[in-house]
Order: sequence, then C-alpha cells, then structure tokens
Amino acid sequence: MRCGSHRCPITAKQIMNHRKLVQPEHMNDQGSLFGGYLLKWIDEFAYISACIEHPGNRFVTIALDTVEFRHPISLGEILRFAVSETRKGTTSVEYLVEVYGEKIAPRDDILFATTITFVNLNEAGKKAPIKRQLH
Repeated sequence: MRCGSHRCPITAKQIMNHRKLVQPEHMNDQGSLFGGYLLKWIDEFAYISACIEHPGNRFVTIALDTVEFRHPISLGEILRFAVSETRKGTTSVEYLVEVYGEKIAPRDDILFATTITFVNLNEAGKKAPIKRQLH
C-alpha cells in the first residue's frame, strides 16, 4: 500500500485532521513558511493523535522520516494536517502526516509528507510497552 510517497505496512485506522493558519510571524526572509514551524506543527499534531488514540501512555518523539521541502507555503494559507497511524509496535507507534493547503494551494496537492515515530516511556525514562485501550 502506498501512503503519499511512503510505504505503509498496515492500513490506517482513521485520519485525524488538524488545521493551522500561516501568519506573518511564521514567514522566512524569502517570503515563504519557515520550515521549522512546519516540523513543529507536525510533531505537535501527530503527538495529539497518538495521545488520543493511545491514552495513558508517555510518548516522546524518536524519529522523523524524510524531510524535504519541495513546495513553498504562502502567507495566509490554511494548512490541513492529515495524521494517520501506519504502524504500532510493542513500545512505539508511527504516523504518516500529509500536509495540504486549503486556501491558496490546490486542495489535492500534498505540500509536505513525512512519517514520525513516538516511543512510550515509563517513569524511569526507559522504553515501555504501549498500554492497550480498554473498550
């Protein structure tokens, strides 16, 4: 299965959508979104998704996959972050994050995509099994 430009080992359960407005303080000196803000938002929104889908765990970011800025993002763009779980191991969970524009860029164009991995830690800061949800 292909998810954007990444291979996904399992079918995503659900997609959580988050949105962010690109404002003047987010711009670089070239007139486009500073990449660090995009990475921060990806980390934040994927973390929110992980915490909602796997409550009661202590997740920290351990890795981001490919980081390539191929499309400039303009001031005033409304970004949609589509976050979907692609893999869950014993102690870690991985999410695909695809970023779309909803105001300026064509809606079907993926402006940025990456996978991000979180690991669950115990109180001592060591890897711990992900707690399962009780239904």
